[in-house]
This record gives sequence, structure tokens and C-alpha cells, in this order.
Amino acid sequence: MSGSIPLLADSAVGALQTVPLQSDEALLPEGLDISFKLVPSIIVIGMMLLFIVAGFMFKAANTDDMWVAGRSIGNIENGMAIGANWMSAATYLGVAATVAVSGVYGLAFVVGWTTGYFVLLIFMAAQMRRFGKYTAPDFVGDRFNSDTARALAAVTTFLIGFVYALGQARGMGLVGMYILGDWSEITGGVLTGYQTMMVIFMVITVAYLSLSGMLGATKNMVLQYVILISAFLLGLLVTGWSAGFSTLLPQLEYGMMIDSLSSEFSEPFAEGSYYLWIATCFSLVFGTCGLPHVLVRFYTVENERVARWSCTWGLFFIALLYLSAPAFAAFGTALYGDQIGPVYGDPGMTGAAGDVLVVLATQLAGLPEWFVGFVAAGGIAAAVATTAGLFIAASSAISHDIYANIINEDATQRQQVLVGRLSIILIGALTIIFALDPSASIAALVSFAFSLAAIVLFPMFFLGLWWENTNRPGALAGMISGLIIWLIPMFNEGHFGSGWGIEALTTWMPAIGSALIGTPIVFAITIVVSLATTEPPLETKQMVRQCHSPEPMPSDKTAADIVAEKNGNANAPADD
Repeated sequence: MSGSIPLLADSAVGALQTVPLQSDEALLPEGLDISFKLVPSIIVIGMMLLFIVAGFMFKAANTDDMWVAGRSIGNIENGMAIGANWMSAATYLGVAATVAVSGVYGLAFVVGWTTGYFVLLIFMAAQMRRFGKYTAPDFVGDRFNSDTARALAAVTTFLIGFVYALGQARGMGLVGMYILGDWSEITGGVLTGYQTMMVIFMVITVAYLSLSGMLGATKNMVLQYVILISAFLLGLLVTGWSAGFSTLLPQLEYGMMIDSLSSEFSEPFAEGSYYLWIATCFSLVFGTCGLPHVLVRFYTVENERVARWSCTWGLFFIALLYLSAPAFAAFGTALYGDQIGPVYGDPGMTGAAGDVLVVLATQLAGLPEWFVGFVAAGGIAAAVATTAGLFIAASSAISHDIYANIINEDATQRQQVLVGRLSIILIGALTIIFALDPSASIAALVSFAFSLAAIVLFPMFFLGLWWENTNRPGALAGMISGLIIWLIPMFNEGHFGSGWGIEALTTWMPAIGSALIGTPIVFAITIVVSLATTEPPLETKQMVRQCHSPEPMPSDKTAADIVAEKNGNANAPADD
């Protein structure tokens, strides 16, 4: 993924674009103190060691522990894990950055990512848990009686994890430089300071994940949530207080300073069209409902009631940060303009500086070095937590869905866990290679994964749970069409090559919001093909009905198990 993101609706996504970092060291975050800092380094190193220890203490012993944490996670604990899993570098760092550099347009990320959880809570959380599998591709394969559909979902899951993780790796590298300084010398100049830090933190993350699996990752996510939310909220409160912007409620008080900021920050759609705002918001809402690493959290709990409460608690824990990010953006914008230079225009704030604005704001507010380091550590915790969820989901897609269900159906638990760990190493290596030259800002990189989830997977999950006549040909037609539709704007804008540069396509189907057009098309294709072909088997329809049954289900049973018991037969194999 090389090159820079083209302009989408002129300046809005232009604010999200980034020149590859390694092309010029001068493009490192301006104003950020890049040097080794003893106390912040101790904080971060101690935090990473804590994650490794927790991963070792709760390491995976079998496939249940590896993929669904033994279905033993409680609702508050799972809610915190959802929060940490969700609040990635794109949330901790990227939302404030996007609001700062693109103004009201950036609120699409706050609105979209929050609203998606209401859809999950109402329409999907309990139903997915009642279906009761290991992974999102598991659901697709069994619901549509198709190993081909399972493989497509697994490939999509891997691709989502890969694209999403690029944003996390970028965040680790940028924040790591503030804490540990420029270590490019240790590579003999082969890697820049950003690249060296990114590689170091990614290697540590991959190491503990390949050991711990979902059980250890979940326990770590609780720790990571406590760290990241404490760092963010305390950082916001103290920054606002010390800079004279707010007292006790910066989330409300920052509104009083908006008039003093430039129109690019406060004027609706000054930095992007209304259409682009709607398209981005749509992609983020329904992308949330299609992300495999989010949906798998509902498989880690005992029953559907706990799944609903997990989603509710997760929304609460997430809202704590989302209600605060615009305030941090306002404080950071004001401090940057006062002490460094103009935020907007040419040259204006670079994407690299925007991506570390949360850390930069606390530094510019004159706060102690150790405190700024604590805020920076929260950003790394956020990136590590989300990377954990992404890599577990992606590795389970390879090990469980492709290897154990398609390639080697007689695979032992030990073999599955081994393949899963090797898969984590594989996706980690790919992420490191492509994150050396990121093609866009943290928020933009992550939003591409949301568009993919919204176009390809969300229609399969929603129709699969709510329309029993959705069948195998319909699902296959929809998923294949969805992958093609998602790739078109990605190629057009140069994220997988030099780019086509078709202006009309850039305007009306931007990669960052391609689901607004793509998702309805996939819904229509899936429905039409399903209506034109043979209805799914009765057992499949019964599984869908079981997902909505008021009768409680045992934690160790799936919808397929219940249907098989009622019908007095075994589960039907895939029919393709």
C-alpha cells in the first residue's frame, strides 16, 4: 500500500492523507519531543511486560481457550474487553486527529462508530450468541451450508484484520518515538525512527498473542481498557485545566472556545461535502456490525443475556472516550495554533502531527514529562488491544475455518492451536511490512476495513439471522460481488497500486465511504439470487428460528445442536 490517499470531496479526506513517513525524516510529527524519556519508558516497558505475563498466566490450553476464551467471560468484563478491542489507535489517537484536521466531518467517526453498537445490541448480539459458533466465518459457513462461503468469509476476515492492523502499527510507531526516541541507529539506518519503533512494538504484540490466544487476550484487554481510558480522561482533564480551557467538565466546556478556532474546525462541512459525511458515517455504522473481531466477543460469553449486557456495557465504556475526543481535538488545535503554526492551509498541520495530537496537546500544555508519557502509553495500549482482537479473529479464520473445516477435518486441537499461532505470526509479519509505508492516516486506514466489513460481511450476518430464505447461491453471489465492489475504489484511489484517478468514482464512491453504495447493492443481489434459486433446507430455517426462540439454551450448545436433537439426526454437512 504505497502512495498517498487522493482527495475525496476535495479537502476533507485531503486532511486525512499522509505522505509516506520514511520518505523524509522532516515529516515526523512537528513539535513533538522525540527523545528517550526515562519515566515514560519505564511505564511503557512495564505495561508491555504486564501484558506478556497476563498472556502467559492465561495461555490457551485448547481451541475453546484459543478462540472463545472458554465461553467464560462475564458481562462487565466482556464489556471492558469490547471497549479495549474497539478503542484502537484510530479511536484513541485518530478521532481527535480527524476532528482537528477536518472539523465537523470528523464527527462522522464518532457518530458512526457509536451508532453501530445500537444496531448490534438490537439486531445481532443475542442472535449471534444463540447461533453459537467459534468465529464469524463459522456462522457464514454453517448458516449457508457452504465451505466456499466459509472460505470467502475467512479471506475477508483476514483482509479486514490486515488493513485494520496497519492503522494500529502506525500509531505504535508514532507514539513509540515520543517515549523511546529515534532508535534508527540500531538498524544501521536501514529503518527510520518511526519504522524501528513500529517493528519493536509489533513484534512484542505478536509474541504475547501467539502464546495467549483469546483467553489471555481478553484478560489483557481488561487491563488495557483501564490504562487507556484513565490515560485519556486524565490527560483531557489536566490539559484543559492547565491550558485554561476548562475546569471539571471539558466534554461540555470546550464549546465555549469554538468561536476562537478557525472556521475549518467549526463550520459544518467546510472541510468536506454533506454526501461524504453521510457516506463515511454509513460505512462506519454498518462496518461496526460486520467486524469479525467485534462479533466474536459475543461468542466468549455464556448465553445470549450476557451477550446483550456485554454490548450495553461496551457501548457505555466506549462512549466515555467518544464524548471526550472532540474536546481533545479542540484543545490540541488551539495549542498547536498558538505554539507551532497554522493548523489549516499550506503547510498546516501534517497528518503525522495530527495522528499524535492527543500526546502533542498534553506536551504543549506544559504538563510533566512523566504524565505525557502516561497519556502516550494509553495510545500504545489501545493499539495493542485492538491488534490482539484483529489477529485472533484473523488467525482463527485460517486455523479453524480454513485449515480445520476445509483442509484437514481430522485436525487435532493441538494442530489447530499451532496453525493459529503460525497465522498470528504471518499476519503480524505482513502488517509490519506494509506499515513501513502507510498510505493514509490512522483513521483513514481503519475506515477502509469498515467499508469492507459493511459491504461483504454485514449483509450476510443480517440476512442470515433475520431472513430464513437467504440461501447458499445468494450468499455466494453477494459476497463475491461485495469484494469486487470494495476493491474498485481502493484501486481507483491508489491504495493497491498507482491508481486509476477516475474523478466521478472518487466523488461518489470514495473508499472511505464506499458502503453507502456497496451495501445496498450486495443486499439486493443476495435477495434476488436467493428468490430465484432453491430455498435453503428445512434444518437451516430451523436454525434461524432457534436464534430468535425465547427458550434459553445451554452454553455448550449451538442452534445446530438444538435443531439436530429435535429432529433426531446429525448436523448436515456443507453442500458444496
